[in-house]
Amino acid sequence: MEDAKQAHKAHVLVVPYPSQGHINPMLQFSKRLASKGIKPTLAPTICFSKLMHTSISPTHYGPKIQVRPISDGYDNGGFLSAESISAYLDSFRTNGPKTLAQLINKLSEEGDPVKAIIYDGQLPWALDVARQFGLVAVLFFTETCSVNSIYYHVQRGLIKLPLMGPGPIKVSVPGSVELQPWEAPSLVQNYDALRVWFDEILKQFSDIDRVDWVLFNIFYDMEKEVVDWMTKMWKVRTIGPTIPSYYLDKRLEDDKDYNFHRFKPNAPICKNWLDTKPRHSVIYMSFGSLAKLSEQQFEELAYALKNTNQNFLWVVRELEQPKLPKGFIDQTSGQGLIVSWASQLEILAHDAIGCFVTHCGFNSVLEALCIGVPVVGVPHWGDQGTNAKFVEDVWRIGIRANVDEKGIVRRDKLEKCIKEVMEGEKRKELMMNVAKWKKLAKQAMDEGGSSDENINEFVGYLAGC
Repeated sequence: MEDAKQAHKAHVLVVPYPSQGHINPMLQFSKRLASKGIKPTLAPTICFSKLMHTSISPTHYGPKIQVRPISDGYDNGGFLSAESISAYLDSFRTNGPKTLAQLINKLSEEGDPVKAIIYDGQLPWALDVARQFGLVAVLFFTETCSVNSIYYHVQRGLIKLPLMGPGPIKVSVPGSVELQPWEAPSLVQNYDALRVWFDEILKQFSDIDRVDWVLFNIFYDMEKEVVDWMTKMWKVRTIGPTIPSYYLDKRLEDDKDYNFHRFKPNAPICKNWLDTKPRHSVIYMSFGSLAKLSEQQFEELAYALKNTNQNFLWVVRELEQPKLPKGFIDQTSGQGLIVSWASQLEILAHDAIGCFVTHCGFNSVLEALCIGVPVVGVPHWGDQGTNAKFVEDVWRIGIRANVDEKGIVRRDKLEKCIKEVMEGEKRKELMMNVAKWKKLAKQAMDEGGSSDENINEFVGYLAGC
């Protein structure tokens, strides 16, 4: 029997940025590669690998996905233990390349050399490590093509900052919809106040012309014109949506979960509660693993939910729960359920869910689009405002609840948006649109679909190296 180490077409290192929203799509892509005979080794940071609730096991459809962590210099506390954002990023830039190179040497010594590094766009130093070892360099973007095109145009000086002028200012990139300044990524709007992150994001594009492949976590129909424009410059391929196969094409056996969780979900409690609710009667609200809201914003969100008189399931992380209005949980015990974390895919797929109130992190938007749940967007920062624009005006699967002059989404505004999506005149149109996109997403990942063919092309390239 062929030695297990040689029984795969190629061995690749997958290097994600250490956050849930970046690891999940790269892990899901790793599963797709494994199903096609590529052996992926996931290399998160040491600290993040310790914190995650993991259930990775040998797959039924290809080589096992190994986890071999690297160091960011803060092995016991990660980002949260760093003295500052700058200190963390500087440390990662120093320790990441060194320990990644050590891992590559170690794997070679073990008789399983690496052919390629697939790295998160926020870790551009991985390109230099790939070149040091003569490996294929693959840039993986977890945000949309339009968002990254904006960053690229800013980095190349093609969009001038600040976004102000004597006349109307629009943010425009080839093939994409025009944006008002407040719809652009917050790192572009407020680049001076967010200078450290702004500079870090733009570094993604300093050496993009040296990369062998550029992969995006979308499917072609989502941003056709932008993809076509980018493909003229780089070897761009769309390989998404990277959500578990169970919710798309069902081709990967038992692939029902991301397998990595930053927090432990309360799955049985949520399911048992949802099982008692009528079809499409529940508002699901969650703002992801990182958002930190003010007490004032929590109060507005809470009473918007209460005032809808609809059932609601609200995910509020444990550290954020003290910001809830006093007595709110008791006041709404017959109407809602508040949990510290949940399996979002399972919740969105439950028949009881009628809409998803979300910060419009791109993974959450993709999940809603693929599972077929209309959205109320409440964006906060980063790419979320741009994603919310696409949700409302491009993909037309939801509406936005915009902030007031103080940067707060008020209860009456949010309540109105929720009611419109749950029971208003717009609901029929939204349900038709989410059904359309759900079908297109499945087709893209199914055999012969656009993303499936792109992954096949990439696998063929690796196998032939």
